[in-house]
Amino acid sequence: MQRPTIATDLTATARALAIGAFGAALAWALAFPAAVLIGPAILVSLAGLRGMRLSVADPVRDACFVVLGIGIGSGFTAEAGGAILQWPLAFAMLVAMLAATLWLGRTVLEGGFGFDRRSAALAAAPGHLSFVIGLAADTGGDIARIAVVQSIRLLALSVTVPFVALALGYRMRAAMLPPGVPAAAAHVVVLAGLGILLGLALRRLSVPAPLLLGPLAVSAAGQVSGLSPGVLPGWLTVPAFVVMGCMIGTRFSGMTLAQFRASLVAGLAVTTIAVAMAVLAALPVALVLDMPAAHVVVSFAPGGLETMVALGAAMGASPGFVAASHILRLLILTVLIPLSLGRVRRPG
Repeated sequence: MQRPTIATDLTATARALAIGAFGAALAWALAFPAAVLIGPAILVSLAGLRGMRLSVADPVRDACFVVLGIGIGSGFTAEAGGAILQWPLAFAMLVAMLAATLWLGRTVLEGGFGFDRRSAALAAAPGHLSFVIGLAADTGGDIARIAVVQSIRLLALSVTVPFVALALGYRMRAAMLPPGVPAAAAHVVVLAGLGILLGLALRRLSVPAPLLLGPLAVSAAGQVSGLSPGVLPGWLTVPAFVVMGCMIGTRFSGMTLAQFRASLVAGLAVTTIAVAMAVLAALPVALVLDMPAAHVVVSFAPGGLETMVALGAAMGASPGFVAASHILRLLILTVLIPLSLGRVRRPG
């Protein structure tokens, strides 16, 4: 089998990005939740299932990871860091809940749906989509099935968020972009440069998804220290989310409808497990800390960080608690997921 030429790869990438951009615009016009991510994911997925050859070239993917890493890291404020120390019981329960969710989801996918152990561990992860997709590509997991299951989780929770908000008397925007004052251009350039350097160093240490984790760590450090305040501007985050949506969609290329249906059921099963575990963990925390149960549930829910934080704000939940919970969820999963794969190594 011949490897695709550079021209063919660029054509497939351009085609995917064009379809993804149209999907984002369409989803935005229809006021779809997380439109810039879900729109491309759905439309590119449908095109892939119809047999169209689509891909995202590695340089485009890497640039997307750098931007998303900086964006995720910018949410780790000093307030969020303080919240982690202020509510130790809640975050201890969060660690236990995530570990139990990973184990139970992996067991169900292995025993009930025929996933191999590696793919089951990645597909069962209750969040950290960009990290999971990058790790799947790096470890040789069944990317198509993993992407379907993870996409179903994200899609299901993203679609239900507006209905929950509506029931509470709130309306939500079509895109969940990070709120705040845009960071200075010079700061963004420095963060990107340092993040890439750290990412390359992490790559030499065989750390998975290094160009996501490097910028994330640098950005988080800059936020907590106050050296690089602010968030990424929309003209950077929107294309990055569109590319991520396209990456999700391109994983369906070559998949049959029968395979898709099988993965769809698996995705709904894993999503149900993750939501049930989040509710079970949130209820005792809410009781002990005397917090509204709904606020803790939205803080523990395995949805998109931006979507969950936005819903928490709409509900009047403590922004520090919600943000800290979801950022800590990503950090915990950054350790738990590789551990479940048996890939964590001691330096040296």
